[in-house]
Amino acid sequence: MKELLDKINKIEKSDIKNLINKRIKEFKKTGKKSNNKLFGELCFCLLTANFNAKRSIDIQNKIGNGFLKLSEHDLARKLNECGHRFPNIRASYIVGARKHRNSLKNTINSKNEKELREWLVKNIKGLGYKEASHFLRNIGFENLAIIDFHIIDLLVRYKIIEKPKTLTKKKYLEIEEILGKIAKKLNMTQSELDLYLWYMETGKILK
Repeated sequence: MKELLDKINKIEKSDIKNLINKRIKEFKKTGKKSNNKLFGELCFCLLTANFNAKRSIDIQNKIGNGFLKLSEHDLARKLNECGHRFPNIRASYIVGARKHRNSLKNTINSKNEKELREWLVKNIKGLGYKEASHFLRNIGFENLAIIDFHIIDLLVRYKIIEKPKTLTKKKYLEIEEILGKIAKKLNMTQSELDLYLWYMETGKILK
């Protein structure tokens, strides 16, 4: 673990720290926006499952308010035109999630982050623990881990975990606890840690 901590400490002393701090502030601002803006961010996270984050951002920007009003058929067609890998099922998930659109802000304000994640996984079809954590991070919550193959590969490479055969809920929470301990050693939040780890793997600071 020391090797990983040293690597992150080194990056933290570079200009990357300013970019990460800026992104964290943007997340917190997003969390204060309207139900429609929150829903747009939820749709982005629905798009990212088994797909590219950068391309999902591009699609989110192109479709915009279409997430709110397009029919499932038209949304699927639009996603296909934008090059999404799974246009039909993602359109189905987004249209299905619309029933919660107008209550998102109230729901978010009524629960803590772990309760919210459980609610999202249970009530929003297409969101697993990773996507639900991603959504909550992107609206300002700070202590949930976003565990995908990039993060798993990095932790395996630094000999912090063994590569799991499948990422069950139990295994997800175990790895999240490990990441929480790393974040604590670095005196940072899980949100900040994720951005540093993502930068180490991809060379990018996205959302």
